Amino acid sequence: MRILLTNDDGIHAVGIRDLYKGLVAAGHDVLVAAPLSEQSAVGHAITIAMPLRVKEFTENGFRGLGVSGTPADCVKLALTTLCDTKPDLVVSGINAGANVGVDILYSGTVSAATEGALMGYPALAVSCDDFTPTDLTDQGAYVADFIASRPFEAAPPRCVLNLNFPGIPLARAKGLCLCPPTPAVYDDWYVTRQDPRGRNYYWLTGVIPPETLAPQTDRAMLTEGHITLTPLRFDFTDRETMDRLSGRLGARVCG
Repeated sequence: MRILLTNDDGIHAVGIRDLYKGLVAAGHDVLVAAPLSEQSAVGHAITIAMPLRVKEFTENGFRGLGVSGTPADCVKLALTTLCDTKPDLVVSGINAGANVGVDILYSGTVSAATEGALMGYPALAVSCDDFTPTDLTDQGAYVADFIASRPFEAAPPRCVLNLNFPGIPLARAKGLCLCPPTPAVYDDWYVTRQDPRGRNYYWLTGVIPPETLAPQTDRAMLTEGHITLTPLRFDFTDRETMDRLSGRLGARVCG
């Protein structure tokens, strides 16, 4: 299988290197197009006000293209311009940090996979609930086995499969659990500090309050040690509200 591999942590990240090894070891033909620098939480941003540049990396058995843009840029550029042969699958990850619940909206990892799905390719986003992983070799091999099970044959067009590993050794992880995203959102705040010249700057931080987590959802199951899988689709239409607004506004519901 020919796979386009990307991420949002950058082409030097542990996750993409270990996933590359796992996919190549499984016999896949892997093209890497990933950001030159970390692009976490940039969502589905694309670059339109400046050109993109590409740098080739060949080191320690790894080959890939570093792109001076966002994760979505990497996928769009690769699928339209850089790929000599179109891939069978787009894979994004392995991200440092889980992408569950509302993180799905912020995530460059999920957005890269989404760009692939929007362009008509089966797409997989992969993350690990650990912000400082040092070895994701086992997770990379798991992803290769996961792909071999051909899950995309059960998924509709433009669907993203969102796979998350708990932040523990894979041998201690519980089984794969299919679950919806948690509806809980972050309780955010900014820490105010001063630079050496006495000027304020602000650093975002926040937590999802544990008491707001719904059971049997991705964040809750991941915390319990399960590997989680959530199929995602990007139809944002609230059809119930459309019907209510139709009655209130006297407008016709279309579509």
